[in-house]
Amino acid sequence: MAACLSFTFLPIHSNAASVAEPTSLPAPTPAESAEAKTLLLRLDEIKATDKSKLNSEEKKDLRKEVKSIKKNLRAIGSGVYLSGAAIILIVVLLIVLL
Repeated sequence: MAACLSFTFLPIHSNAASVAEPTSLPAPTPAESAEAKTLLLRLDEIKATDKSKLNSEEKKDLRKEVKSIKKNLRAIGSGVYLSGAAIILIVVLLIVLL
């Protein structure tokens, strides 16, 4: 079993490594990337504002806006995110089952 694991961590050099592999994710459309850029610009504007002069209601509105912008950015990305603990759990389960 240790030999199998050691082979999985050895780097394998080949000519195919320099060729760009196609991904399963679709390329973002220009509308999505433009929307994402505008959302990121708005986040930068909010970060740059002087919040010490705002009252509590305005600060609450800004927090809600930041949360909604981040939610929209995650929806645009539509990727699958795994935590480190989830990856370790998957690896341990694969080792035990195989």
